Amino acid sequence: MIIKEAVTINAPVKTVWQVFTEIESWSDWNTVCRECRLEDGEAMGEGACISFELSPLLFPLRIAPVIEAYEEEKEVTWSGSKWGIHARHTFFFSPVGDGTRLESLESFSGIMLWPARLSGMHKRLHGLTRRLLSAVKAEAEARQGQ
Repeated sequence: MIIKEAVTINAPVKTVWQVFTEIESWSDWNTVCRECRLEDGEAMGEGACISFELSPLLFPLRIAPVIEAYEEEKEVTWSGSKWGIHARHTFFFSPVGDGTRLESLESFSGIMLWPARLSGMHKRLHGLTRRLLSAVKAEAEARQGQ
């Protein structure tokens, strides 16, 4: 299962990157991921473990992915597994004129993927991705306007 989404943000890459990488501030502006924090590491970067809670179904789910790729102002990739499903999520940051294109590519695999599909998980996760990107956009544009 693959989920792709993108948004154009009216703020420079530097601002969007700053919003995105301040993981412990996510709870202030992000309605998708709650109780966001670093579990291991001093800052978001390769090898760090982050964690957050989201609700793809009726109940909240805490996930703790490890950042496997981190290229400043260009890309962040994290991955993790829970309940027989492995997820890998990459965010790409690209300058577009005076703004930024933020792209999200998330792939899922594993033995428990078929029940997740039956429950409509793909549609719910795609909705969460759209909301996350919209929240990054709103926060970055608000900071840019200050």
